[in-house]
Amino acid sequence: VGALWACLLLASLFLLFVLITILVAGLSRFDVALLTEAPSTIRPETAGVRPAIVGTLLVVGVTALIALPLGIAAAVYLEEYADSTRWFNRAIELNVQNLAAVPSIIFGILVLAFVVRAPLNIGAVALAGSIALALLILPVIIIATRESLRAVPGEIRNGSLALGATRWQTVWRQLLPAAVPGIATGSILAMSRAVGEAAPLILVGATTFITFTPEGVFSRYTVLPVQIFNFAIQSRESFVSLTYASILLLIIILVVMNGAAIFLRNKFQRRW
Repeated sequence: VGALWACLLLASLFLLFVLITILVAGLSRFDVALLTEAPSTIRPETAGVRPAIVGTLLVVGVTALIALPLGIAAAVYLEEYADSTRWFNRAIELNVQNLAAVPSIIFGILVLAFVVRAPLNIGAVALAGSIALALLILPVIIIATRESLRAVPGEIRNGSLALGATRWQTVWRQLLPAAVPGIATGSILAMSRAVGEAAPLILVGATTFITFTPEGVFSRYTVLPVQIFNFAIQSRESFVSLTYASILLLIIILVVMNGAAIFLRNKFQRRW
């Protein structure tokens, strides 16, 4: 136990050092211009990440619209309707568990081959990035939703069915409302992972440097992780504080999302 606590303390010290470094180096450029101005390679002192912020919100928003309904519906089917003795359903469950551990770059390659290029051929637009991220977090949402449904006591299912409710009425009016805290927590954590991803988006066209704000799902775009990478590879010293300020902004977004997940879990959690 002492060795485990020592390892935890050591890891926490490294994390604290990184956070302090980001704060010290980035606070000088953490201003309104960072949020409202476009990136610039000429005047980094007044440059910002507005296109990346809008692109991140756009891509993540469409990702949620794609992944959340599909993930929750798939979890309900696998947990409440699928016959676990059939080889087809067992193969689906095995593949869902395996896909949760697949490197994110693989999903980028898949979307590049079949969505950005033929047969769909929609190009390197924001929708392609959303599809890549949706595929990435879909297994996580399915697993989290299934675990939340399993946590609902069986007496609720049996009582609802005994009172004459259909299976769908039981799922819609009893199981899903009771599983909302777990589903919301897992979904928000999955979306947090999507916000911080860069590798699949670079493959499917997240431009490293744009000065215009994306206007829709079929527009060129960039996201915060990709924009941070673009700032980090610049050789001029004035880009250092801009890079750290952008990292600090991304950390704040992730902390807020994770905080929301904890709040929802604590507020709506039921103890059976």
